[in-house]
Parts: sequence; structure tokens; C-alpha cells
Amino acid sequence: MKAVYFDHHGDVNVLQYGDRPDPVVGERDVLVRLKAASINHLDIWVRQGMPGVTIPLPHILGNEGAGEVAAVGKLVTHVKPGDHVLVAPGMCCGECDYCAEGWDSACAQYKLIGYQIDGCYAELVKAPARNVIPISNKLSFKEWASIPLVFITAWHMLITRAKLQPGETVLIQAAGSGIGIAATQIAKLTGATVIATAGSDEKLKRAKSLGADYGINYSKEDTAEKVRDITKDHGVHVVFEHVGPATWPSSMKSLAKLGRLVTCGATSGAKVELDLRFLFSRQFTILGSYMGGRFELDKVLELIEAGKLKPVIDKTFPLKDARAAHEHMLDRKNFGKIVLEI
Repeated sequence: MKAVYFDHHGDVNVLQYGDRPDPVVGERDVLVRLKAASINHLDIWVRQGMPGVTIPLPHILGNEGAGEVAAVGKLVTHVKPGDHVLVAPGMCCGECDYCAEGWDSACAQYKLIGYQIDGCYAELVKAPARNVIPISNKLSFKEWASIPLVFITAWHMLITRAKLQPGETVLIQAAGSGIGIAATQIAKLTGATVIATAGSDEKLKRAKSLGADYGINYSKEDTAEKVRDITKDHGVHVVFEHVGPATWPSSMKSLAKLGRLVTCGATSGAKVELDLRFLFSRQFTILGSYMGGRFELDKVLELIEAGKLKPVIDKTFPLKDARAAHEHMLDRKNFGKIVLEI
């Protein structure tokens, strides 16, 4: 099969387009002939290499994709060759206490397709049957491929971890990103007032079309000061944080007393400064969040089918142009997901 892979870590130039062996399907696996795969910031971190993390090389990136079933293991019954499906990223044991309670990402055996094992930047991908979900013709393969990781992560952050409530105010940092677009829609659907930040007026205009009530152009305005103006000096109940040190100070300053900050990422770096006196005196809660459970993805897909949430694609590249797709994400000009067409 053709695939994009790398055999050592580095910049975009380590990505190679060429032949890789077809995956071998086990009795509980499904082989999917992919039509599209989407790009996430995790792909960039894995390609560059993360301290303390070792993955088998050569490696194929891609946490999520969509296509047609090519083959199934003998114990697989819920899909058959020819069915249209998406590939969900999170793999867990399905047996431990965490899994039983729906906390898939807390499972000791939790892995992500495209991270610890080969992923979807390829013509074919092998996935456990549990990770292969039938899809309708409501959306294109490209749209389905852009949904799982960002929507399940945003749902887990806002609904499961931060417990966002109707009538609360939430600040969505970097709302033009794939996860920011998902978070904006989920927060609005919950009944919250949504303040979105982005680096251009055009991105803010598009964020408002998805439900944001207010927009802050962080390239022109001080985010925390603007939040104080909007909220009449109260601050927000929840901050949706996934950027890291570039936005952390404004995120903390934007919180109301008793506010909750939920974070899932570190695109601008892994270390932030935290004044503990500010934390305890204003009684903040800081919540870490990582992916989500299958039941959360099922809820998201139900809302997608109902038209209450929708994917947003910024740009599509051919699989062989994965380097250009990574560069496009690094330029931070995208509004929505970047997709590889296969």
C-alpha cells in the first residue's frame, strides 16, 4: 500500500511517501480502505519526537480516518466489506474499572491509532473492531474523517471534566483550530455564552457563525482586559485552554472567582508559570483532560447526524502532499481541520 511515514524524528522533511506492507488483520480486527484522513497537532508532536516517548519506527501518522471496509476478522459481525466507516482513535482494554466506567483514556493500556501504532496516512489501516464505526451518507468521507479526535476531546473537556452549565460563560482560546471549532459548537449547544479568541477578524467572523457570542482578536487586543469588559469585570466560569504558555496568562486572568480552567494541550510549549497565591485565593480549579470515552464519541456522532454539530474543513491535500499539509498547520492560518484525501 501507499503511505506517508517517517523512519526518524524531525521536521516536515522526514515525511516520506512510498510503499509500506499491507496490515495483517486479526480475528477481531477490521481492515479499512481509507478515502480521507485528518491532521492533528498530535501528528506534529509525534513526528518531531517527544521527550520520554518511544514509538516503533518506521511509523505512519494519522489518528482518524474514513473509508470503506476492505476485510474483517472472523469474529467481527457489526460491519462487512463495502460498508462506509470511520476510524476512532482511542484503544483501550475494555475490561478494567476505568473502561467499565467509560473512562477509556484512563485505561493503563490506552493507545491512540497514529500515535503508539500505525495510523491513517495510508491507503489501508487496521483497527480493532470497536474502533470502526458505521457512518451514513449525510457527510463526505473528508468530513467524517475530521470529526472523532477533536469533537471527543472537546466534549470530554467541556461536558465531562469542566461540567459546563447553561447560562455560564466560557472562553474558547484559539477558536479557529479544529478543537476550538468543536468546542465553540458544543459550548453553544450547552446553552453557555461563548467568547472566542483568534488571530484575525476573519476567523472571529467565522467563529461567530458557529455560535460564538463575542470575539477577541488577540493580535490586536488584550484578551483578559477584553474578557473583563464583556463580563462587566466578573470573568468567565470556564476557560477552554489547549495552547499553553502563549495563552496561559490571559486564561488565568480571565477566570472568575471559583472558575474552572480545563486544558488538553501544549501547542506553544509544555511549561507555564503559576502563582499559587492567585490560584488558592480566587479558588480556581485546574482540570487536565485527555481524549474521551467511546460513549462520548457516540453522543457526538448522534448530534452530528441530527445536524446540531458539524465538522468544518479548512483545506484538503492529496496524501502525497502531507508535508505541505503539516506546513499549513504550522503556519496557523487554518480555520478548521486539514484533511488528506486518499
